[in-house]
Amino acid sequence: MSHELRTPLNSILILGQQLADNPDGNLKAKQVEFARTIHGAGTDLLNLISDILDLSKIESGTVTVDAEEIFFTNVMETVARPFRHQAESQGLTFDVQVDGNLARSLVTDSKRLQQILKNLLSNALKFTAQGSVRLRVLPARGGWRSDNTALNQASSVVAFEVTDTGVGIPVEKQKIVFEAFQQADASTSRKYGGTGLGLAISRELATLLGGELTLRSTPGLGSTFTLFLPTMYTGPRTAVRLAAPGATPVAVALPEHLADQFPDDRHNLQPGEPTLLIVEDDPNYAGILVDAAHTAGLKALVTSRGAEALDLALEYRPVAMSLDIFLPDMLGWNVLSQFKRTLETRHIPVQILSMDEDRQQGLARGAFSYLNKPTTTEGLSAALLRINDYLKPRKKRLLIAEDNEAERFGVTELLSHPDIEIDVADTGRGALDKLRSERFDCMVLDLRLPDMTGFEVLEELQKDEALVDLPVVVFTGRDLTPEEDAQLHTMARSIVVKGAASPERLFDETALFLHQIAADLPADKQRMLERLHASDEMLAGRTVLVVDDDTRNIFALSSALERRGMNVLTATTGQEAIATLETSPEVAIVLMDIMMPEMDGYETIALIRSNPTLRRLPIIALTAKAMKGDREKCLEAGASDYLAKPVNTEQLFSALRLWLHR
Repeated sequence: MSHELRTPLNSILILGQQLADNPDGNLKAKQVEFARTIHGAGTDLLNLISDILDLSKIESGTVTVDAEEIFFTNVMETVARPFRHQAESQGLTFDVQVDGNLARSLVTDSKRLQQILKNLLSNALKFTAQGSVRLRVLPARGGWRSDNTALNQASSVVAFEVTDTGVGIPVEKQKIVFEAFQQADASTSRKYGGTGLGLAISRELATLLGGELTLRSTPGLGSTFTLFLPTMYTGPRTAVRLAAPGATPVAVALPEHLADQFPDDRHNLQPGEPTLLIVEDDPNYAGILVDAAHTAGLKALVTSRGAEALDLALEYRPVAMSLDIFLPDMLGWNVLSQFKRTLETRHIPVQILSMDEDRQQGLARGAFSYLNKPTTTEGLSAALLRINDYLKPRKKRLLIAEDNEAERFGVTELLSHPDIEIDVADTGRGALDKLRSERFDCMVLDLRLPDMTGFEVLEELQKDEALVDLPVVVFTGRDLTPEEDAQLHTMARSIVVKGAASPERLFDETALFLHQIAADLPADKQRMLERLHASDEMLAGRTVLVVDDDTRNIFALSSALERRGMNVLTATTGQEAIATLETSPEVAIVLMDIMMPEMDGYETIALIRSNPTLRRLPIIALTAKAMKGDREKCLEAGASDYLAKPVNTEQLFSALRLWLHR
């Protein structure tokens, strides 16, 4: 049902967004406004569908509770963070309080608890025009129904209170607000929108967790919603995970939101303290990384969600990041791509930590270093000390290996900066001698040198353990054969072919590998980077195969892709997709719907991967977000990446740029 509801929405949202963007500039302002309204209504419908599916799953008894130990300070901070800016923009006071008499933790389902609190806070801000909203957690002695057996038998109960100074709810309406599709103001002229499902879902989830949701309200003065929960969940569950007695509290499950359970240093960070951002879904590795960070003199921030990583980086400004590739919500490659395409974060050194052995891809996308799991504590500590050493104030050193004096002068002028010391070599042997006797952070290499080719220089670097990780940007004026291009991609971090856009590309790549802070660059260089990252240069002229059994989706996706200059081939079945790939070697990437008749996306991907010539072809699976296990099954079948339906066009183009750059 999730798939059937989301499929037509895919077309509405993609085409609505395209019209609203008005790329050809041929729509009137009123028509653009119509398109934005269509897109907004589609987004509202998507949220409604998600809510209805949530409620139906709860009512049918198919929702399980993943109970684990979570810590009050972490969960309160995580829940409150998105609402602080909203409260500020509305001119409201927003306060979060944790009672000092509370224990450090409770055992419940973190995801469900967050869902309830976010619903309550969202409502409080929506119905409050002036004054304040407060989230408070404290021990509870009473206030719930007398017949609530779970709370009456609990050894201790905690209360989460959300209080506002909003419109309030009349006494006669206070019961119906917890009913599905009911609101306190249900008139045709109501001031506040909404589906009336948020509180119904919250009440059902509270009951599922063995708790209760209550309301106290006075019209015109405000409302207080109180969630009572037992501190130890004892109902039906998949498992309960507790920290070992006397140990540092560490969640030892594989939770969906690690940062909600894992205590890090975000609550005692002082301005200017160097911080490591840890993006990792394995709590045991996260614990080791936190310890290693502390040993290296760094504070630690932890999250298991790729989607939260960029927000944390923009808020806390870490000096480095440790990134796992296989995350619950997206692949780490997308996180790395986001970081390196965002001017405020592209300078942050990223250490890839993964069981994935595609080391070259991580380094080529701007990663500082790559560690394969499993690794030792000593290996992690050594890697962090290397990052720490790299961060010490000093001039970065760049070597330019180019025999043409005019070219050498031009490249030096382009890349010169007060914080960079540039050295030059006019032969391959001279460049190797300099690299072996002095420390350099990056090299720009021309393939045509008088004594040896650039390929031979790269081969020499690969043989030298001390130089194997040196970032090399190959800057060449010769036409490369497909074989040479493939060989270079395995040996150098980046290839820039001399041409009309090459100075911008060369500057972008060297700034990336030297981890230069964009804000410290001259204004003209900043504009150069902004122009480059806003372009679709790497999409234009590339061929994409769109596989979907719904012609509306094919039309919507094809329209969006063709506007970016891509050539689009389509297939409506798995068999047709395989036949198209066998006769169309120019296909550079595949967008694969998972739900298809006869042969689904999983089978189709597996069959594509069985062909040795297509083993490395990037395949992005399009999955229905509500279907548990979809992402894991996609990757097991051989997908390179996955995106949730309805497809967000910006995420789609970000993923396309990432895989086509590779």
